Amino acid sequence: MTGRSLSRRSLLGKMTAGSLAIGAGIAGFGWAWPRLGRAEEAPHWTYEGHGGPEHWGDLSPDFGVCSSGQRQSPIDLAGAGLDETADLSLAWQPYAANVENNGHTLQVAAREGTESALTLGGKTYAFLQFHFHHPSEHAVAGGRWPLEVHMVHKSAAGDLAVVGIFFRPGRENDVLGAVLAQAPGSKGKGPMARPVDMSRFQPASAATYRYAGSLTTPPCSEIVSWIVFREPVEASVGQIESFARLFPMNARPLQQGFQRGIALDLF
Repeated sequence: MTGRSLSRRSLLGKMTAGSLAIGAGIAGFGWAWPRLGRAEEAPHWTYEGHGGPEHWGDLSPDFGVCSSGQRQSPIDLAGAGLDETADLSLAWQPYAANVENNGHTLQVAAREGTESALTLGGKTYAFLQFHFHHPSEHAVAGGRWPLEVHMVHKSAAGDLAVVGIFFRPGRENDVLGAVLAQAPGSKGKGPMARPVDMSRFQPASAATYRYAGSLTTPPCSEIVSWIVFREPVEASVGQIESFARLFPMNARPLQQGFQRGIALDLF
């Protein structure tokens, strides 16, 4: 997709593709994980053209795993095996936040820190930021939703746990609406008008997919424990269109599974 606009027909086509995931039994990051002191030297990457996903591994030696890795993300989550032994706990609290248009996505982070965190397998991960992808990066049986949010958390050891939540067309989402209302139209950052409560993104069902994967943007580091909620939440067509006008396509293509196990937790 090229340009900075998206037709309603194209958008509704993506929504139809997402609805296929429902019939089948029911997508990254818009940011790079820079090395300290090297962020200003990072090669320019994009979602299309010469700097697009098929070329990421060639842009820098630091990005090599983007093309050679064995547990890259995103993937299709179909075929998950039932596993009810997961130890997942979300402790999300409202916090004052800034929203940033970083050229790849809209990213929201706490203005002065937050105690929001998650616990997975007995390990605690502190919340860093959340951001969005259009269409969803993960798929289920080939179906992709029109939008996906990623909540990024980091452990003391430096590995990540990322919670993914899909959006389907429906009622307006108040948290997404607040983000869009304050989001800069071009690169820049500004304060959110009121505290952000991430728990309002959380689906009613606690069922999740889990698998070991990577960042979905360069350098594609394979340090991520993915937790993707099976049930989507709702956002209005207008809200999805508003994000799509800013980012017509900011999702990495699906990666090979390499026989990785995907767990489905129904706790």
